[in-house]
Amino acid sequence: MPLLLLTAAAEAASCAPMRLNDLGHLLQVMGTFLGLSLFSLGGGNTLLTEYHHLSVVQYCWLRPSQFADIYALAEAAPGPSSMIVGLLGMGAGWPEGPGWALLSAYGAEIAILLPSTLLMAVACLSWNRLRQSPWRVAFERGLGPITLGILFAVGVKILQTADTNAPGVVVSLLVCVLMLRTRISPLWFMAVAGGLGAFGLINR
Repeated sequence: MPLLLLTAAAEAASCAPMRLNDLGHLLQVMGTFLGLSLFSLGGGNTLLTEYHHLSVVQYCWLRPSQFADIYALAEAAPGPSSMIVGLLGMGAGWPEGPGWALLSAYGAEIAILLPSTLLMAVACLSWNRLRQSPWRVAFERGLGPITLGILFAVGVKILQTADTNAPGVVVSLLVCVLMLRTRISPLWFMAVAGGLGAFGLINR
C-alpha cells in the first residue's frame, strides 16, 4: 500500500497542468469537446468519465476532489447536466485571469452543446418519416442498454472520485437503496447530505 501511495504521489507531482494561455490551446480544447458532443448518448452525464480523464489525468487542470466538487455544483444548479463543461473550462482558464476563465467557460460549453443540438434538430425533422422503418425500431432498442451501461460506469466513477472514506461510502449506498425503493425526492437526500457535511459528519 505505501508503494502505491508513493507511485500516485509521484504521478501527481509529474502532472503539469496544460495552460490555456493562448488562443491555440483554447481552440485545441474546444475541438476536443466538439468531438465529444456527438457521443453524449443519454445526456451530458454519459461523458462524465471522459471529462474526468481530460481534466484530471490528461490536462491536469483539477485534482480528483476538485472535480467531484464541480460535479456536485453542476448537478445542484438548475439546468442541463452539461453545465459541468462550462465549469471545467472556467477552472482550466482561471490561472490566466477571470476574463480568460469566462472565455474558456463559454467556449467549452458552446463546443459541447452545439454539434449534438444541431444533430438532434436534424434528426427530429426527419425521424417521423422513419416511424414504420425496422431500422428505427432496432436503433431505439439498441441504444437503451448502451446508455444504461454508460450511466452505470459513470456512477461507479463518481463513487470512486467522491467517496474516499467509510462514512461517504455508507451514505452513497444508502441513498442508492432509498432512491430505488422509495419515491422520496432527491432534494431531501441532497439537503441531508449537505447538513451532514456542514457538521463535519462526512467529509473527504
